[in-house]
Formats: sequence, structure tokens, C-alpha cells
Amino acid sequence: MSDLAAARARYVALIAKRERISSPRLLEALTAVPREDFLPRGRWRIKSEAARSYRLTPDADPVHLYDNVLVAIDARRKLDTGLPSLWAHFIDVLDIKAKDRVIQIGCGLGYFTAILSRMVGPKGRVHAIECDERLAARAASYLRSYDNVETVHGDGCEDLGEPADVIIVHAGFPHPHPRWLEALRPRGRLLVPLTQRDREGAALKITRKGKGFEAEAVQQIRIYPGQGRGTTALDDRVADWWQRASALAPLRFRGIEQGLPSDG
Repeated sequence: MSDLAAARARYVALIAKRERISSPRLLEALTAVPREDFLPRGRWRIKSEAARSYRLTPDADPVHLYDNVLVAIDARRKLDTGLPSLWAHFIDVLDIKAKDRVIQIGCGLGYFTAILSRMVGPKGRVHAIECDERLAARAASYLRSYDNVETVHGDGCEDLGEPADVIIVHAGFPHPHPRWLEALRPRGRLLVPLTQRDREGAALKITRKGKGFEAEAVQQIRIYPGQGRGTTALDDRVADWWQRASALAPLRFRGIEQGLPSDG
């Protein structure tokens, strides 16, 4: 086994153990997808989950990417790739199956898009949306060999296309968008980080059940804000309400009105 293959195997084992991953499809995808294929050539600016500043890898060997580290996409904007263990956990709780249609909002450079592509298989589809035009173009280039992926530059609150089994949002918003709920198929699942202006908040899993929905808090999170995310004190209070309500018990509702759940 090469040094790179051994590093990737350790990386997958670390994530599997830390997050107690239950999906064999996810572990296979993490093993198969080269992380370096979705980044510019190194050296790279990386940091651990708890670190405040980046460190530069000593060279351009991809072995440095096979650790549970963030990699800078745009250090000036504090825009990084997702933390592998965190997003593996979120993907795991969504119970993604072969043939599922997945909408990914905020695909970045496409690494997790490729993982989702492997998980849904050739008869599934991944509709990856990125609001940053340059990132969208780079992701489309990196993902060109993934035939079941459509990568678009667009607004993830508007351009959803067909209904989906799973919607996964990679940016912070004050509340779930009604269009995301409308786009869920029966028993469809949505993962969305609900955050305040300081980027702090909680990721919620929302499942369509019958004529309504059920929301539950999954994990605390700090994440880059989504395009169009509200910037007022009211938005912060709405996000805080969702976090507190869903943390106490599964929250059941029929729809969204002015950012809050409604029985209408």
C-alpha cells in the first residue's frame, strides 16, 4: 500500500470511529473519492477544528489532506472546505440510499458532492448548487467525470429543480426556507444549519411526515453564512427559537410563516 493509500485508509477509519458512521455506502465513498481532486494544487493552508489560524503544509504531497482538517478555499473570507468528520456525520444521519435524488446547496469545490454521487449510484442524481460563480465553475470542472451530478451556479433558495429525497445545506441560515420543505418528497430529509450573525448555531434534520414535518437538532455548528442570510436581531431570535425548540423534543409543524413553524 502506498503512503497516500495508507493515509486515506487511516483518515476514513478516524472519521468512522469518531462519528460512529453506520452507512457502508458513506465509508466506501470516503475511501474512493480523492480529496486532492477537489482542491487546487498544494501547498495548502489547513487548520484543525479547534485552531484559530491556518498553517501551511510543508509541501504539495496530498497525504497532508488526509486528516480531519479544514482547508482554506479563500482565507481572506474565512471560507474553508467542510470539516470531514462533521459533514460525514451529517450525511450519515440523512440515511442516503442508492437511487436517491439529492439537492446540495452550497457545493463549494465539490468534494462532498462527489461523495454523495458515489452514495446514490448511477441511478441516483445529485443537483449541486453554488451561489459563488467562480466556485461553481471550479466545482463543475472537478466533477466533470461524475455523470450523475449536475452542477449549477444559482440561488439555493430558488433554483431547486425537481423534488428530492434529500436536501443538504452547506451554509448558515436563520430558518428553513419554505421552498426546501416544498421540494421534499414523501419521507424526504433536509439538513440545514440555523445560525446567528456570529455564525454559531445548530444543524437541524427535518423530515417530511405525512402532511407535515418533524425537526430535530443534530449538532452544534459554526459555519459560513448563506447568500441572502438575514442580518438583523430578529433573524438571530428566529434562529435561536428553532435551536431551542428542536433541542427539547422533535418539533412537528405543517409549514413556515415569517420564518417560524405554522400549523396552517
